[in-house]
Amino acid sequence: MTSLEEAETEETVTCLHMTFYHPCQEEKMMFRCLNVLRREQVRADELAKFGRDSNICRYNLMDSRVSRIQFSLQFYRKLNSSELCFEIKNMSKKTKLFVGHTELGYLNKTDLPQKCIICFGEYQILAEVQEGESMDYFHTRLHLSDVPILQERRLPSPHPVPESGIYSAVPSQDRSPTETDENKS
Repeated sequence: MTSLEEAETEETVTCLHMTFYHPCQEEKMMFRCLNVLRREQVRADELAKFGRDSNICRYNLMDSRVSRIQFSLQFYRKLNSSELCFEIKNMSKKTKLFVGHTELGYLNKTDLPQKCIICFGEYQILAEVQEGESMDYFHTRLHLSDVPILQERRLPSPHPVPESGIYSAVPSQDRSPTETDENKS
C-alpha cells in the first residue's frame, strides 16, 4: 500500500462567511477588532459570541450602542440527522435582532438559514453557510462591505430602506399607527 492509500480521509469543515456593514464604519472603525479575511477555527462546543465586551465575546464590535453580548451562534447537529446547522440567539435586552424576516427579542433563538441577512440597529450582516462534515469544529470568515448589504444584494428588507440606504431596525420612537378622521380638522 502507498502512503496515499493509508492516509486519513480528509474531512471538509463547515464555514460561516459573514459580511458586515455599518454606515459609519469608516469614521468609527467599529470593525477594527475583527479578523477580516482570515479563517478562524471555532470548537463545536464553543458559543460564538458577538458584542462589545472583549472579555466575553470572541467577535468584538467597538461601538457603545452595541450590547455587551449582542448575539450568539451555536453550532449543532440536528437530531437523527447528519445535517450540521447554526442557531442564532439574541442576547440583547435593548435591541431586537432581525434574522431574515424573523424578529428575535431578548433570549429568542432560531435556526440560521443557509443565507440570510442579520440586522440590529444600523448593522447589516450577510451570513452564508458553506456546508462541511466536521463535527469537532467549524470555521468563520469575516468580510466587510462598503455598501449597504440590503441594497447591494437587492434582497428584501424586513423594513423599508430609505433612499440613503441607511436602515435602522430599532425605531427612533415607539410609534404605532393612529387612525384619524379626515373630516375633522
